[in-house]
Amino acid sequence: MDFTLDTFSGLVENALASLEYPSVAPRLFDPIRYTLESGGKRIRPVLAVAVYSALAKADPADALNQAVAIELFHNFTLLHDDVMDRADIRRGRPTVHRKWNDNVAILSGDAMLTMATQQLTRGAGDRLADLLECFNTTAMEVYEGQQLDMEFENRDDVTIDEYLLMIGLKTSVLLGCACRLGAIMARADKAAADAFYRYGYSLGMAFQLRDDWLDTFGDPAVFGKEIGGDIVNHKKTWLLISARNAEPEDLPAILAEDLEPQETIAQVKALYERHHLGDLCQELALKYSAEAKMNLDNIDMDVEARLFFAGLADRASTRTH
Repeated sequence: MDFTLDTFSGLVENALASLEYPSVAPRLFDPIRYTLESGGKRIRPVLAVAVYSALAKADPADALNQAVAIELFHNFTLLHDDVMDRADIRRGRPTVHRKWNDNVAILSGDAMLTMATQQLTRGAGDRLADLLECFNTTAMEVYEGQQLDMEFENRDDVTIDEYLLMIGLKTSVLLGCACRLGAIMARADKAAADAFYRYGYSLGMAFQLRDDWLDTFGDPAVFGKEIGGDIVNHKKTWLLISARNAEPEDLPAILAEDLEPQETIAQVKALYERHHLGDLCQELALKYSAEAKMNLDNIDMDVEARLFFAGLADRASTRTH
């Protein structure tokens, strides 16, 4: 088997497409099909099967149930997040609550969460307790991260440390969990499982910081959405918090002005550039990518697998979309 992103992505896509849904109340599951058919990077399930394959040196299909579980959980959070954020578009398509309504998004999201736990248990055997401990601990952390993110909307004194904690909980722990699930299924020792968890966590931090950078400095034709959304929505990102620290009077004044969105974006971006914040944000993303790769040094695996995970870390901090 080729140790490539295409190989693992193909396995995951086939597994998601093969999911069986109950015949009762089919409208409950239509939004789930719609959400999964909308695509996504699938980085979480890919990590689960890739880690399993690297450690067990066996058919990655043996960890597909757990990989599907983590992807279902991730998408469940998106259904609910979109309701809370009043988001209209997700992956280029109307969000579930816009296509149907809020109640549908909430209930189908609940069903998606239960499907995730059902998938997690399949084929688990004597590893079930460890899988559930990892999965449930991570779920609570993700909810904590979402709560912090909501609280930040009404605060102008969010610190960089608070922001990094929030994205660690909201984003990074789920990538770490995906890696740990693969390690548990492979019956890896604690040291390898912990090292892969830290790898996934750092990967998530690099990924999110790069996302912050792309929202302001990316190419909209490549990024896939309009640039500057975080600025217009006054979203507390590393860039915005750093800009407020650098110019505590000018930034709030710009955001308070009744300007056209593009003018607000232009003025805030100019402030970022005055203080080289884009470069500094990218440096931090690269630092987390380097941390991710350092954790690979503590794991016994084939060269092909090591290069695969190192490549993922590099792409997390340099991706264009």
